[in-house]
Parts: sequence; C-alpha cells; structure tokens
Amino acid sequence: MIPVLLAPAALGALLAVLVPLAIHIARRTETQVIDFAALRWLNPKPKPVQRLRLDERLLLAARIALVAAIVLALAEPVLRPTSDGRPVVAVSPGVDASSVPDHGERRVWLAPGYPGLDRPPPAPSADFASLVRQLDAETPGKAPITIVAPPEVRGDAERLYLSRKVDWRIGAAAARSKTVTAPAPPALTVRYAPASERAVGYFRAAATAFAEAGKPPAFDAAPTDSPVPGTARYLIWLSDAPMPAPVLDWIETGGVALLARDAPSPVEGAQPAIWRDADGAPLATAGRFGKGRVLRLTRPLEPSAMPGLVEPNFPEQLWTLLAPPPAPSRVAATDYAPSVRPAAGGLAYNPHPVSLKPWLALIIALIFTVERWLATRRDRPVAA
Repeated sequence: MIPVLLAPAALGALLAVLVPLAIHIARRTETQVIDFAALRWLNPKPKPVQRLRLDERLLLAARIALVAAIVLALAEPVLRPTSDGRPVVAVSPGVDASSVPDHGERRVWLAPGYPGLDRPPPAPSADFASLVRQLDAETPGKAPITIVAPPEVRGDAERLYLSRKVDWRIGAAAARSKTVTAPAPPALTVRYAPASERAVGYFRAAATAFAEAGKPPAFDAAPTDSPVPGTARYLIWLSDAPMPAPVLDWIETGGVALLARDAPSPVEGAQPAIWRDADGAPLATAGRFGKGRVLRLTRPLEPSAMPGLVEPNFPEQLWTLLAPPPAPSRVAATDYAPSVRPAAGGLAYNPHPVSLKPWLALIIALIFTVERWLATRRDRPVAA
C-alpha cells in the first residue's frame, strides 16, 4: 500500500494553522498588581520589556493538530495498492479453465471481484464488456492482458475499446447439460361480451395449438363480469366496455392485455405498431401502463378483416405478440475483439484505493474532544 493524496492542492489550506498561533500570541494570562511601599522609589513609568511568550502550549498544539487534520482530510488521502506487474489471464466463466495453460500469470475469472481460477467458476455475468474495461483500468499499463472468451459473448451496443492491445483468445466452452427446457406457452385468459363470443374461438384454437399432446389447453374464457384470476398473465379483452378497476390494477402490476379494436385503452399518448400484415398495414399497437403492457387490435376479429386469424401460424404470431422474445445480445467472440483507443475509449490505470477518510474523521473527533477539554477546564488561566 502506498499513501497518495487525491487532492494535494487542498494542502494550501494549511496556512489556516496561523490563526490559532496568532490567537495564542495575542493572548496574555491575567496578571494582578499588588502595591507595596518599596514601589515609591521606582520609576513610575518604566520602559516595558517586550518578550514573545506562548501560553497554554498544549491547547495551541491541539488546535494546530485539529486544523492540520481537517486540511489533510480535504486532501483525500488514500492507500493505493501496489501494482502486480505479472501478466493477467482472465477467463470467462463460460470457458473450461482446465484448457488454459498456466505459465505463472495472474489467473482470474472474468467476473465481479476477479476471483482466482482456483475457485469454483462463478455464474456468467451479463456485464462482459464492463468487466473487460474494468480489468484494463485496474491493470498496470505494462502488464500484458489475455482474455479467454467463450465462442459467444454478451456484448453491448458500444464498441469495446481498451487502453492497450490484449491477447484475445477463444477458449473451449465448458461442458453444459444437454437438457433444454422449452418455455411454457402462455396461458390465455379471455373475457368477452356476448356480441364477441364468436371471436373467442380463434383464441381457443390458438391455446389448443399451444397445449402439449394429451393435455388440455391453458385457456380460461368467461364473460366480462367474471374477475380475472390473480395468477393470470395474459388477458384477451373482447368488449367495447371499459375495463373495471381491478383489471386495470392487474395490468399496472405487470399484466399483459390484448384489447379488441372497439375496446377503450387506458394507455395515453402514441402507441407504436407491433404487428403488421403483408402489406405493412398495422394490425396491433402497444403501450405501457404501469409495469404492464396494453396491446390493441386495429381491425375487427373477423377473417375478412384479419386473414391471419385462420392461418396456421396464428398461434405463433399471437405468442410473439403477447410474449415477445428478448432482443439478441450474443455476438461471436471473434467479432467482438477489442480495439485500442487510449485517448477516447481506454481508461487510465486506476486500482481501487482504500480511503483514509473514516480514520481521519475519528482522529479529528478525538482531537476536538481534547481541545474542548483543554479550553474549558476549570484551572485554565484567564486572559487579560
């Protein structure tokens, strides 16, 4: 650890120690004049002898120390770790660490805290790019860095720039379970008015297509006066009547509702189109309502207006509409190799320092307590 001042210019405030020094020089201890007979033979107006004298030196030292401690705290003292000049090999948790040879480097997992490779592999982090940038900033400039990435990484939209050229390697992916769990299809809850009962059949057919072989579809259809179950996730509202307050509260807490064309929408403002036909005309729009989403069809639920209702891919279209897949964030590691741009993209070497402010605060409190005790004690001399 090396002591460093982050704001050394603040030391100029040390001139403030002259204030208590000047106060103590100007202060004089009270003297008492006693007349006695022999004084009448002395000169009534003797020339005084000036001599510099400091009273209460312990109190003066405490006040000077208090000012110096406060100024030192303003200078932000820290203990900066001494740098490890060894080469660094950072392995992504998605890589088999046994495939990375050991040549005496500092070997760490590319994970928060950069634990050593001798520890169990942590869970893969979504902040792959941020971890690489942080490692570059916390490694001395002359220390080589090797990044062992999996074949695919989660990259952000920003180009990865570092302050140095790194050895970018593609490692062997760690063995993973071959069991893949397919996402469960959405369970549909339909609330309809009597005039829209015929349209319920299109959604029942979609739910039946979602269902596994030999199992009933996850489908609940009832009139609009029936409450929406708290466990519901996707609601189809087929009525021109406004949704009741409990349904609106359900949407605000994270529910997803698909409204018929003539149903009033609680969403205000512009609602972009999220489903279009072959000619590019919008079929459905979407908007946020609290934590939930409100989708609204732009055409009547009739095959003449929406031919997609009777097409084979309507269940997949409906599923994508209700539960859109996340945008792809994985890129090939070979295409994500970082570039060098020290001036604009790279971060200067800056290991995490240890702040000394908490200890200085304790020292300042102790010195202040001593100074107050010295200044208010009963036997303190009184100034003239």
